[in-house]
Amino acid sequence: MEETLSSRAIYSGRVVNLRVDNVRLPGGRRTTREIVEHSDCVAMVAVDADDNVLLVKQFRKPVEKELLEIPAGCIEPGEDPEATVRRELGEEIGFLPRKIDRLGGFYSTPGYCTEYLYLYLATDLVPDRRYAEDTESIEVVSVPLSQVAELIESGAICDAKSIAGLLIFLSL
Repeated sequence: MEETLSSRAIYSGRVVNLRVDNVRLPGGRRTTREIVEHSDCVAMVAVDADDNVLLVKQFRKPVEKELLEIPAGCIEPGEDPEATVRRELGEEIGFLPRKIDRLGGFYSTPGYCTEYLYLYLATDLVPDRRYAEDTESIEVVSVPLSQVAELIESGAICDAKSIAGLLIFLSL
């Protein structure tokens, strides 16, 4: 285990904060750790009545390309993760799930980030469009469940949360 000797905030933003921790390693050597603080989030595998997975296609500036992903979003302060699932699905894909099942969870990038993703299966979907300013450029893509593994294998789905979430769902 690493002992934190000191911690210094470097940046505070709307989505992330950055800090540098000075730590002592188990062998006694000292070093630094750059840590991105990010709120916990939810990620959802949304499956409609026809066994299609509803994905979102959106441009991601850090990688400069459009990605095909499972819907996801940040948990607001004081918000229950299941309430976040309902809010985010309404905003991103225009559906409200009548049934929500927890599939597990995972840290997105524990080498440098605090974000934990709660993973859910959302089914029995009914139309419920909610407005959110950051979702206007999202395209909803309906993919037959039988094609999901191929999309992962081909690299068409290439972000960690989507791959993890979809593979967990497919293994059920």
